[in-house]
Amino acid sequence: MKPITLLSGPVGAGKSTVARELVALSPGPTAYIEGDTFWSFIARGAAIPIAKNFKMIMTSMTAAALPYALYGYEVILDFSIPPWFLDTARRIVEGKQLPLNYVVLRPSEAVCAARAAGRTEGVIADYAPYRDLYLSFDGAERHMIQDDTSDAAAVAQRIREGLDAGVFRV
Repeated sequence: MKPITLLSGPVGAGKSTVARELVALSPGPTAYIEGDTFWSFIARGAAIPIAKNFKMIMTSMTAAALPYALYGYEVILDFSIPPWFLDTARRIVEGKQLPLNYVVLRPSEAVCAARAAGRTEGVIADYAPYRDLYLSFDGAERHMIQDDTSDAAAVAQRIREGLDAGVFRV
């Protein structure tokens, strides 16, 4: 049984870029779950508020990680998972004796906004609607990496060392 790591942070934090580097540093079999893919599973939307869909997607991808971890894959979940979801994540893995890690990438809001605006796909020109999500990570300092200057490889190395030392354990 291997750990499940929730690699989180606001939009534009660099989660997917860092995740690719982290996968390369992982010592054994690794499963990578890119959470945005779960939005595409909704084939036909209902009159469900986006906040409820957001929680459903986080719940679904965390549950989807279980078989991989139980079969010996280290799992990296890449999605904007706010700290308020951690109780739900704990309940999902409860009784499975799987380690659960939580890592929040949170560069400055200006860096996140610039990265979101500079994307090749899914450009976000106006970051204002994402400010509440950015602020939702307040209070997760123990799990947080706040770095505006390091490249993805250096951040991934820092995360790998922290995971190996148990620093990000929930």
